Amino acid sequence: MSRVGKHPVVLPQGVTAEVKGHDVAVKGKLGQLALAVPPEVEVKIAEGKITITPVSATKRARMMWGTVRNSISNMVKGVTEGFKKTLEIEGVGFRAAVQGKDLVMQLGFSHEVRYPIPDGIAIKAEKPTIISISGFDRQKVGQVAAEIRSLKKPEPYKGKGIKYAGERIRRKEGKKK
Repeated sequence: MSRVGKHPVVLPQGVTAEVKGHDVAVKGKLGQLALAVPPEVEVKIAEGKITITPVSATKRARMMWGTVRNSISNMVKGVTEGFKKTLEIEGVGFRAAVQGKDLVMQLGFSHEVRYPIPDGIAIKAEKPTIISISGFDRQKVGQVAAEIRSLKKPEPYKGKGIKYAGERIRRKEGKKK
């Protein structure tokens, strides 16, 4: 039995949700999100709560039960509060700035790296070494953060590169004489 799937998702004030077949749409003050629900689970809305139940007792239905519940919970949280990820840039001369619809970064290459900002995502360079990524779709925010981090991953000897805020980089010992 899914411990997560048993709990209903409560709809806060100002958030509406509707189910059409195997599609769930959630609308709030920050935007609108939709999810295609697999046929193994059933979604119902009653009394300001969204409940998810498995259709059968198969292993896949039990797996999708908790997954769909968390996805819908993330959609509700996203349209009310939104999500935010912070990246830190470490290294001499490494910096970032937002120019129009692009994030422009100097990462120690012979050229500057331009990352186009996708729709539904807001990127701010709070300091030249701190990038803040925010939006209402949790998956999209995480994907953009991962793509920016992959441009220059932190290396284990000096720790130079782009890392998540609070991420701890395992350091290696350098060469000895």
